[in-house]
Amino acid sequence: MEAFAKPPECRPQFFRACPCLHTKALIKIGSGAGVNQADRALWLAILGKPTCPALSNDFPWDLLAWQPNSQQLQQLQELQLLLRHWNQQLNLTRLVEGPDYWIGQVFDSLWPLQPWLTGELSSATCAQKFSVVDVGTGGGFPGLAIAIALPNAQLTLVDSVGRKLEAVGAMAKELGLGERLSLRCERAEKSGRERSCRGQFQLAVARAVAPAAVVAEYLVPLLAPNGTALLYRGQWSAANQAELVEIARQLKAEAGEPRAIELPEGKGQRHVIPLTPVAACPTTYPRAVGIPAKQPLRPAP
Repeated sequence: MEAFAKPPECRPQFFRACPCLHTKALIKIGSGAGVNQADRALWLAILGKPTCPALSNDFPWDLLAWQPNSQQLQQLQELQLLLRHWNQQLNLTRLVEGPDYWIGQVFDSLWPLQPWLTGELSSATCAQKFSVVDVGTGGGFPGLAIAIALPNAQLTLVDSVGRKLEAVGAMAKELGLGERLSLRCERAEKSGRERSCRGQFQLAVARAVAPAAVVAEYLVPLLAPNGTALLYRGQWSAANQAELVEIARQLKAEAGEPRAIELPEGKGQRHVIPLTPVAACPTTYPRAVGIPAKQPLRPAP
C-alpha cells in the first residue's frame, strides 16, 4: 500500500470492518501525496474523508496560545476517522463531523488545560510520571485529546461501559497511544478506593459526567498532594460556585476561581473549575457505588 494504487480489496465493507488498514492511508491521500487523481477519488469514495471547519494555521488554536504540531494534527484527523468508524457500531458520540468534532470535541477538551499546554504549569507535563485520569471517558474525550496534546503524559481512562472502553482502547492503539494509556472498566467510586489510583494523579478530569458535587467526589480522592481536578461545566453561577466551595471543604479540597470561555462557531459557553487538595481526602470518600449520584454532597448546614 506504499503508493496507494487500486488494491484488490477495494470493497467498502472490508475497510469499514478494518479501520487499522486504512486510516493512515487516508491521511496521506487527503494531502494527495504520491496518488494520482483517479486513484485518490476511488480511495476517498471507499473510505470517506475527514471533515473540519475552515481552520487556518492559527484558528482556533490561537485561543489556546498553543498549536498542534504536524504529528499531533495528523493524530487528531485520524481520531476523527476512527470515531466515525466506531460510531457505526456503538453510540459513542454525536460530535463527529466538522465544527462538532473540532470545536465541540477537540477544542472543548483542551481549552481547560491551557496552563499545562503553554502556561505556568507546562513544565510539569515534561515530567516522566505526569499522570492524568479521565473519569467517565465515554467515547474517549477529553482523554484521547489530552494524550495527543501532552505527549509525555501517562493517562488512565475510566468508564463503566465495557464496549465503549474497548472501542477507546482500539482507537488509542491505532493512534500509537497504547503504551501511554491504561483502561479501567469500573465505576469511578471503585477507582477512588483502589490503592493503584487513590492519591496518584497530577491531573484528574471529567467532562459531561454528572453534577458538580458528584464529580468532585469522584475526582478529589484520586489526586496526588500536588494534583488538580478540573470540573468541565457549561453554565455556572455564583451560587453554583459558593455551593462547590463548601462541598470541596468536606473533601479537604479548595475550589479555585472558575474560568469561562465562549466556544467558537457558536458552540456555547463553558466553564472550568479547579479543585486542589489542602489535606488528604477523608477515607469516607468516595462513598459506595451509586451513593454519590443518589445522595450528592451538600453544603453543611
